[in-house]
Amino acid sequence: MPRGGPEASWLDRRLQTDRLEYLDRDDVDDLKRKVVHSLDRMEKFSGAQKKFARVALDEVADVTNPNILELGAGHGGLSRALLTMHSNCRVTVTDVDPTFVSTIATSDLGEHPRATVRAMDATAIDAPDGHYDLAVFALSLHHLQPPLAARVFAEGTRVANKLLIIDVSRPPSLVHIARLSLTLPFAPFLPVPHDGFISALRAYSPSALRALARYADPAIKVELRGGKTFRPQIVVASRLPSRKKSFGHARQPHLTQVEHQLK
Repeated sequence: MPRGGPEASWLDRRLQTDRLEYLDRDDVDDLKRKVVHSLDRMEKFSGAQKKFARVALDEVADVTNPNILELGAGHGGLSRALLTMHSNCRVTVTDVDPTFVSTIATSDLGEHPRATVRAMDATAIDAPDGHYDLAVFALSLHHLQPPLAARVFAEGTRVANKLLIIDVSRPPSLVHIARLSLTLPFAPFLPVPHDGFISALRAYSPSALRALARYADPAIKVELRGGKTFRPQIVVASRLPSRKKSFGHARQPHLTQVEHQLK
């Protein structure tokens, strides 16, 4: 499936890539560290971590002691913001990269009484059904190919009452080209613009996000917000109440279908 969705135009299909960001590679550790530290500083300076935390906490505003799972936590900035902004929430901080997990575990988060640090794959979450009030996956979905991105929808809505995805937006093609032109001159030389340019090409459109959720399981309901040119795309996914009791048994057939249809 194209990143622009099943009905993406010819031009939109050209505006995507399978090239990996430095963050996704195992052969450029120094560049990966530079990107992680730069993104952490940028998110702190822009207030993005607190903004994302507010979005997440709004989704559990009716829960007194919310149990939150952060997937793909990276440097752990969002989890720190959640713990600071809500005095009763518990956060399980996870990432699939053992280096990130080790770094978080030896930081202040590793000693926080309301935080648990674990290695975990967002496409195969090691947790029982309905264990969390909210699962959060921020600025990470675009790193995954469609079959794996669909698994995030399936797994996130299995283990949590709600799945919140915050990611890079994908605007209409002409606007997309204009936005890409801002980072293209710097992408070959600087690590952060390099990864930012690739992220924009790999971002999923609203129609693609709906398709991923539908292929993962037709019982998943999706609400989309944001997604303007320079604003992140916000996705809130949840299971229809009538299907929640049976999703553990129905999950695997839907994922098999995804692997055949989304490649």
